[in-house]
Amino acid sequence: MSSPAMPEVSAAALVGAVIDAIGTEGFCPALTAWLQTVAPYSFTVVFGYRGEAKPIDLYDDFPSHRRKVFVTDYLEGPYLLDPFCQGAIRPVEPGFHRLRSLAPDRFYQGEYFRSYYMRTEIAEEIGCFAEMPGDCHVVFSLMREEKPFSAPEFRKLTGVAPIVTALMRRHWADLSREFATRSTPRPALTGDGLDRLTPREREITGWILKGYSAEATGQELGIASGTVRIHRRNIYAKLGISSQRELFARFLAGISP
Repeated sequence: MSSPAMPEVSAAALVGAVIDAIGTEGFCPALTAWLQTVAPYSFTVVFGYRGEAKPIDLYDDFPSHRRKVFVTDYLEGPYLLDPFCQGAIRPVEPGFHRLRSLAPDRFYQGEYFRSYYMRTEIAEEIGCFAEMPGDCHVVFSLMREEKPFSAPEFRKLTGVAPIVTALMRRHWADLSREFATRSTPRPALTGDGLDRLTPREREITGWILKGYSAEATGQELGIASGTVRIHRRNIYAKLGISSQRELFARFLAGISP
């Protein structure tokens, strides 16, 4: 005689569990459990952002052998080039956003994507943005290994976004205090020869590495694309390099906290 099937937990019960867990270590696992029923995915990672200060790793469920790439390496500097981090800085509208909707025009040809992000072996990442007091933002990311999220799955996620962001705002309402205690200033590009660059050249270095074309960089900065290309040639000449891969390596080596 077969044992009786376990009853499915209702969405209302799962949301209730998340509400009960606000302010406790069980919040992220409970929110993950509910969102997994909306659109299944592989991993959850949550970062808190305040401007360009070093993010705070608020939660992740990566296995130990994969956490280095997703969290440790990310916090060493690549976060400055991450579209999700940039989305928190700008900021974007609260709710769920696909990586590809946030990425600049040359992101997938850029060195951040090729040298760092591809190492994560993630098929797609979707982040839920929520704004906190004190100019802080939290991004609750859903990562899937097997295949991208379908359009119906993304619609389901956007449908529950108002609930998710409300829960996030309640749970991380005091995030600004945590940033204040950690004293994480904006990093500076000063090492490995980068101190030879002018402030404008350092700025353009950042846009290049984020994956912006000369045209898109010019639009962001209000200058001609030809001027951007001249700056890029000068940057490469001053650093004695000839590729964006070398520029990315100098960028990582040159970040000082």
